[in-house]
Amino acid sequence: MRLISQGLNQLSRWANALLVRTKLLPENPVEQFKLNPELPTFYVARLNARSDIAALDSVCRQLQLPRPTHLQTLAGKEITRFIGLQNPTPLFAKQAKQSNALEIGKEIFAALQLDPQCQAQIIPVTILWGRNPGKEKPGIGTLFSHSLTPSWLRKLFVLIFSGRDNLVRFSRPIELNQLINDKADVEELPHKLVRVARVHFRRQKLAATGPKLPSREQLFNSLLASPSIKKAIAEEAKSKGLTHEEARLNAQNLLEEIAANYSDAMVRVGERLLTWLWNKLYNGIEIKYADRVHNLVDKGHEIIYVPCHRSHMDYLLLTYVIYHQGLVPPHIAAGVNLNFFPAGGIFRRSGAFFIRRSFAGNKLYSAVFKEYLSQLFIKGYSVKFYTEGGRSRTGRLLPPKTGMLAMTIQSMLRGIDRPISIVPVYIGYEHVMEINTYLKELAGSNKKNESVFAVFKAMKNLKNYGRGYLNFGEPINVNQYLNEHQADWHQAVHPTDVQKPAWLNSRVADLADDIMTNINSAAALNAVNLLATILLSNSQFALSKQKLLSQLEFYLSLHRDAKYNDQVTLPADSAEQLLEHALQLKKFDVLHDELGDIIAIKEQERTLFNYYRNNIIHLFAVPSVIAQQLVNCRSTTLAECEAQLARLYPFFAKEWFLTPLRSGYITDILNAFASNNLIEFDGTTAVTRTDSHAFAQLEMLGKVSHLTLQRYAITVNLIDSNQGITRTNLESENDVLAKRLGTLHGIKSPEFFDKKVLVSFVSSLKAHGFITISEQQCIEPTAQLSDLKAHLHALLPASIWQSISDTL
Repeated sequence: MRLISQGLNQLSRWANALLVRTKLLPENPVEQFKLNPELPTFYVARLNARSDIAALDSVCRQLQLPRPTHLQTLAGKEITRFIGLQNPTPLFAKQAKQSNALEIGKEIFAALQLDPQCQAQIIPVTILWGRNPGKEKPGIGTLFSHSLTPSWLRKLFVLIFSGRDNLVRFSRPIELNQLINDKADVEELPHKLVRVARVHFRRQKLAATGPKLPSREQLFNSLLASPSIKKAIAEEAKSKGLTHEEARLNAQNLLEEIAANYSDAMVRVGERLLTWLWNKLYNGIEIKYADRVHNLVDKGHEIIYVPCHRSHMDYLLLTYVIYHQGLVPPHIAAGVNLNFFPAGGIFRRSGAFFIRRSFAGNKLYSAVFKEYLSQLFIKGYSVKFYTEGGRSRTGRLLPPKTGMLAMTIQSMLRGIDRPISIVPVYIGYEHVMEINTYLKELAGSNKKNESVFAVFKAMKNLKNYGRGYLNFGEPINVNQYLNEHQADWHQAVHPTDVQKPAWLNSRVADLADDIMTNINSAAALNAVNLLATILLSNSQFALSKQKLLSQLEFYLSLHRDAKYNDQVTLPADSAEQLLEHALQLKKFDVLHDELGDIIAIKEQERTLFNYYRNNIIHLFAVPSVIAQQLVNCRSTTLAECEAQLARLYPFFAKEWFLTPLRSGYITDILNAFASNNLIEFDGTTAVTRTDSHAFAQLEMLGKVSHLTLQRYAITVNLIDSNQGITRTNLESENDVLAKRLGTLHGIKSPEFFDKKVLVSFVSSLKAHGFITISEQQCIEPTAQLSDLKAHLHALLPASIWQSISDTL
């Protein structure tokens, strides 16, 4: 028998080498989980199959970890290293034999008891063959799927058809010694180990494949039978004079419009196409903090991804990254404008469900959509939506729209068992495909509808777009959030209630702001947005190569030593490497003369570069104001800097979704200035150095916030000079004055003329007591406004104030 077993093991290794291509997650589990190859090691997996052992053995050889096919000596006893929780189902039997997992566990714990000084690591390993979730009603496709516990014959088909899509995922080792110390009844430990492992693998499989798929007909029938939709159908029939069947057909048609039709085969084809596309478009995709998502998966959380929205590429990029993290692609809330042939069908089969811009006046649509969304959560699907509601045309985060978020909370109030966590996602590019279109729309052109011709045109123009950046932000546990901010929320839980609680709107608005704040807290600095920030602060959009590199190194040093937030990511390259990379993107002119090279933004790119600077301008808000204060006064104290930021930071925080100003941040900035030899700082007083190089570097940094402060100054002066001005007149006169300053001072930044930004600032002025607004919408300044005006006057150049004064 032993010879037969060895022969079968060798056959499995040959089949693995010939048929299997394994994706390992994480890429370096030894380093990430601090695995010690010298320790006695055991592997626990869901299935005790030779093909699984062979795949794991191949990976362990590459990682130089102990081999699962060998025996492990522990306290003088040889024990099997591989622990399979289930045996394969025999070909001609309905039930598999019980596995020896419990016996192996008993042997391990008995050995550890004999030698308390001995240490061991048990590593859970998820081994999946393909990502097909299977169907609720199994068909012939299950012959090739891992979704059921397979017989050896089914396993052979799985190996042949899904061997090239093998996933091996290591998880953090189980702390055995801690388990022994915490558990008085040692006899119970093997049972607990098996139970914990089963729960772990159930969660891992759900996260990697998603729940089993119902048939579309079955899904629609169950939705149409729900109390909320039945009630909406009855109201539709009554209000529109329809028969019940006609109203029900309308509801079914709405489901056809909305519902995704997820297909694992489509996702696999898409993955291959996207791999080609990313290699064609980008020099690489940098991904940070993916472990946050995996930690939530390990805890059994329902995950909602909420990314910022820069481009249509976001749909593809985030889904692709999630899939390559070994997780099932989320169901995506896509605008109904993307439901055009043939893209709509492809998106739908990739997990997209479609949502109209407005639900107003259509109670049936609202009921159908909410019920569909609730069912996604109840069944355990992850979901992705964009709370900005559309793509940002300026590069800044847009004020959040709270509709999808409110429906998510209402779904929770239906009594979903699993905890729900929102994962904010920052996405950045060194080139946005639609950037020229955005500029035209900001200039007044109508937004064009998406079409198949636009897709082909975009594909025709594919080129090197540099690098992409995707950072997973700090997750927000929605259950915990509600516990902290709305203690009585559990009282609103009802399995069918569709009425909104009175507190819902305010809590959702606050939660939306927190999501946007967490997105901006995970921003990524890169070559293009850093160079845009530097060169746009110079009147000719150019700088000598030597000075440009010096300023770039200063900014990198500033964000290393005085971090706005620990989650902000910096490039690993040096200033010289970043510049060399950026020049390859052909967005810059390199001018030569006898004194050296000059780097300039290409003329046609100058307005567009505001977009990339706006992706990260919030990271420079505080350093820029402090630098401008040092340029104007040459000497300032820490207390004066703190007082200045206390006045301005609330406006910055509202506009750019910033975290509260952290303690010590201003001191860190002043110390960073000092370490770059720009100032002298003794911990209390900062004095600008007299050399021109130091002054020029501070002046350039100070100019980063000029446009923002100019917008504030225009609005404050208009209110102060025209007491009782109406909102409408303020918007009109503000627009005239902004365009005047734009012409006089060469300002081409799109948000400088954006009325939405003005409305947000006026709301902040009112919220912080700088103005009052009457019922007639007339704006009156308070005494605080004069104080704010004086501080803005001290920060901005005299030429700007003269231009403002000349028009009043």
